Amino acid sequence: MSPANTGSGAGTTLSAPAAVRTAGGAVLLDGKMVAARVRAAVAARAAAFAARHGRRPGLAVVQVGHDAASGVYVRNKRKSSLEAGIESFAHDLPADTGEAQILALVHALNHDQRVDGILVQLPLPAGVDTHRVMDAVDPAKDVDGFHPVNTGLLAQKRPRLRPCTPFGVIRLAQEYGIALVGLRATVVGASNIVGRPMALELLLARATVTVCHTGTRDLRAEVERAELLVAAVGRAGFIPGDWIRPGAAVFDVGINRTASGKLVGDVEYARAAERAGWITPVPGGLGPMTIAMLLSNAVDAACLRMGTRA
Repeated sequence: MSPANTGSGAGTTLSAPAAVRTAGGAVLLDGKMVAARVRAAVAARAAAFAARHGRRPGLAVVQVGHDAASGVYVRNKRKSSLEAGIESFAHDLPADTGEAQILALVHALNHDQRVDGILVQLPLPAGVDTHRVMDAVDPAKDVDGFHPVNTGLLAQKRPRLRPCTPFGVIRLAQEYGIALVGLRATVVGASNIVGRPMALELLLARATVTVCHTGTRDLRAEVERAELLVAAVGRAGFIPGDWIRPGAAVFDVGINRTASGKLVGDVEYARAAERAGWITPVPGGLGPMTIAMLLSNAVDAACLRMGTRA
């Protein structure tokens, strides 16, 4: 792909990772390993920013309530930020915090010159208008890439801060030399967080894109013709491995816990790995990439705000 499609600092790729194959024969798309490469580059860029501006890039993470899964994600994000040389500002609010108080905090962070990026951890408590809170974040500090302004820029082929999981898919494909131009790509799931921006990212990469959702009449037929599949449904084993086109690249965004406690994706992994050309594991695939691209966005936001590149 053209470097113009890779965004800012995160777009620099290294030599392709060594091909490690699954028991089924597909090349394993090792998100954990590629994420470590991205984070090393982020740390170098954050250090250059600090040397130039006398402060580290700043990332504020807002968590409301004590959702167990969210708590794990937030701790990982804060730990990863500090390891990458990014200042972490923690704002942990009780579950009964009202919408007005959350909005007041977001507005304060918008004007805090130490803060370059703002992340509001979802879900928010019942009764809080999530769209109103997320829309209140300054688009220039929207490191999640969820704000309508950033989504609109992506749709207009002018990406600025890009949604982290879709951006992670693109970066992982680049690192493994998967040429996206002209590929028949199918996205299963049409959420605002993954499915829709994923389709926009693939269009930007000049793939031919189909998005499947609850109104899709023949999901199996759509999946079977996909040369590249992104599964983002949130249901364990929702896509049978027998549906995977031989040689396809499979990116499984789903992280689901079974009754036995095992983490699995949205795709039936073992059978899919026998048919696919490339496949992401769960865990160790797109989860680490999402956090790595978040950190990259934080440094991008800092540089954009200061009018510099690091």
